[in-house]
Amino acid sequence: MKKIILFLFVLALSFSGCEKDDICDANTPTTPRLVIGFYDFLNPSVLKNVTDLKVIGDGMPKGVLFNGAETTSANTISIPLKTVGTTTTYRLTLNSGNSNAALVDEDIIKFDYTTKEVFVSRACGYKSIFTLDPTTPYTHKDPIAANQKWIKFISVEKNNIENENETHIKIFF
Repeated sequence: MKKIILFLFVLALSFSGCEKDDICDANTPTTPRLVIGFYDFLNPSVLKNVTDLKVIGDGMPKGVLFNGAETTSANTISIPLKTVGTTTTYRLTLNSGNSNAALVDEDIIKFDYTTKEVFVSRACGYKSIFTLDPTTPYTHKDPIAANQKWIKFISVEKNNIENENETHIKIFF
């Protein structure tokens, strides 16, 4: 009888050391990406698809992946901002890979912002949220004359980038 009680005691002690696994749920909000919507310059209320858009971050050899591809033809994209530092620069190339070089058009955009680290949970750690600089949230860094750029106008819709459920930037072309 003493052996059974001792065995039960040791068994109970072995389970008392167990703790819940900390696994970050896939539905937990993480560091949001910048959501950009593309609109028709002549009809600003209409979303417009870009054609074979390639987005390359400054200093990166390859473009941002959209559903596994470096180019996309969509009216909305989501791109990451750097969590270290206060600026991120992207080259947005319209008609990327087109055999007619005259149709390939590239603009360079630099986003200025501040970051804030927010604790999510013990399992997920921290996420960054961004606030676009209200005075100059972006710089259109293209030396080409304004009438030759494919991006005609950029509008900041939301300065605070806390989630990916809304459009932060509207680009008119």
